[in-house]
Amino acid sequence: MSLPDIRTLVPHSGTMSLLGRLRAADAETLCAEVAIGAGTLFLDGGGVGAWVGVEYMAQAVAAHAGYGARLRGEAVRVGFLLGTRRYACTVPAFPAGSVLHVHVQRVLQGENGLGAYDCRIVDGAGGAEWASATITVFQPDNVEEFLQRSSE
Repeated sequence: MSLPDIRTLVPHSGTMSLLGRLRAADAETLCAEVAIGAGTLFLDGGGVGAWVGVEYMAQAVAAHAGYGARLRGEAVRVGFLLGTRRYACTVPAFPAGSVLHVHVQRVLQGENGLGAYDCRIVDGAGGAEWASATITVFQPDNVEEFLQRSSE
């Protein structure tokens, strides 16, 4: 089975769609690729600040949710990043010219839409782990209804 275009799995668009392509996906895991090049958003000097790694991870989690929705014949839905635990990065910036492999693995999925993923960012050339974290997310069944209730 061929892998879908990652932009069809993530509800981000334009320049805020930070992931380059889908490398692998299944029911519990996903690996996305990010090439740090001249046009990369947040590129400053010789690299992209390590703090952007959290967003790479969050978008890979969103892509995994979108991949699952696609397999079930459902539409991609918006979700919310609730938190990040133990984000650790061994580099101050992801260097220009590097290719990152962003791995996510679901460790918890509640019926209420709450989920947790173990995430890591690996140097695509050398295989060294550059960042890791646990990402917690929430994906309501109906985002408009959820947002309306939240604002009352």
